[in-house]
Amino acid sequence: MGIRHLIGVALALVCMTGSVSAEKLAKQYFGAKRDGSAQKAAAFGSYAKGCAAGLVQMPDSGPTWQSMRLSRNRNWGHPELIDFSQKLSRVAVKQGWKGLYFGDFSQPRGGPMLTGHRSHQLGLDADIWMNPVGRVNLSRNQRENISAISMRRAGGAYVNDKWTRAHHEILKAAASDPRVARIFVFPGAKVQMCKDEKARSKRKRAWLRKIRPWWGHHYHFHVRLSCPKGSRGCVNQDPPPAGDGCADAQQWVNNILNPPPPPKNPPKAKKRRELRLADLPKACVGVLNSN
Repeated sequence: MGIRHLIGVALALVCMTGSVSAEKLAKQYFGAKRDGSAQKAAAFGSYAKGCAAGLVQMPDSGPTWQSMRLSRNRNWGHPELIDFSQKLSRVAVKQGWKGLYFGDFSQPRGGPMLTGHRSHQLGLDADIWMNPVGRVNLSRNQRENISAISMRRAGGAYVNDKWTRAHHEILKAAASDPRVARIFVFPGAKVQMCKDEKARSKRKRAWLRKIRPWWGHHYHFHVRLSCPKGSRGCVNQDPPPAGDGCADAQQWVNNILNPPPPPKNPPKAKKRRELRLADLPKACVGVLNSN
């Protein structure tokens, strides 16, 4: 980190807050913002170390969706994410649901969150609840208290009896959108989708490559968009490995059912350091300072 960058950050914070606290974390600055910046939409940095300008708030409700946990104020996203989400909710209606329930997107200006996710910092990530939606007229209070529904069994090795073909088709529709980089879901769901697509040709199974097994993600699936065109400061994640990823998901399941023995001398776990503003791209200071 260059000394000029550090000085620039310090001066910007003096203008913004009147003082610089060596102890204040980046998440405290971004978590305090209640609305998006008055800038052109752009993502800066990486999904777990960045921020976003010009984010748009997902409407609380629409004809085919509802945003959940409104008190968190995490229903902000890049215009591409808002467009993707609304279109996917209309696909869900065609498949028999009333729409989709959307969980966390990003904070108004992206950046590290006060609690929860390490990612969701660029306005390009969306958590979509697994609930088979029957109504999209829940009150704000109901949306604070209703629970998402888990789809896993045996610690995530298998789907449970709440999993339906509609879940498969919604994930397939999401993964088929060229803007989507990857989708995180629990291992048993990926394996089930691989089995259900087994008879299809390699070309028709190509979308499965974007479905990636990851811990948790049984109450919701997590969609991540690629950096939009023109976002020069945005850093894409490396593409998923070649192939449909089904063998990899099966190995996750095998390890859940028959855990490998722990290493004899495991390295001591390092405590993850909290991000400071100086750790983020320098454009993030301008995002914070913008009206």
